Amino acid sequence: MASTDSLPSEARELVDLVVGYAKQETVDPLKRLGKTVAFGVAGAALVGMGGVFLSMAALRAMEDETDFFYEHNLTWLPYFILTLLLFAGAGVSWVGLGPGRAERGKKEGK
Repeated sequence: MASTDSLPSEARELVDLVVGYAKQETVDPLKRLGKTVAFGVAGAALVGMGGVFLSMAALRAMEDETDFFYEHNLTWLPYFILTLLLFAGAGVSWVGLGPGRAERGKKEGK
């Protein structure tokens, strides 16, 4: 049987063990997740800015480098074409974000 002096030390050791385990299983993975999310948000912001600049360049090229739209009084058409292209790109991105391989396997019965 344990002595009365060792009981408080064992309780303290148990509390330390539980706190250490909780940190290991919750706090540390959340810190790693925070880094991953930060890099993901930064990457998404950079890709978004690149898309804006690329679409502005495409619009400027359609307006300035071709005389077709001004000759036929269709100055609105480059904006319409670019809008359709951006919606098509967004649709392709949306389809690409569909369910992962594991979820697709469950739906197909594999």
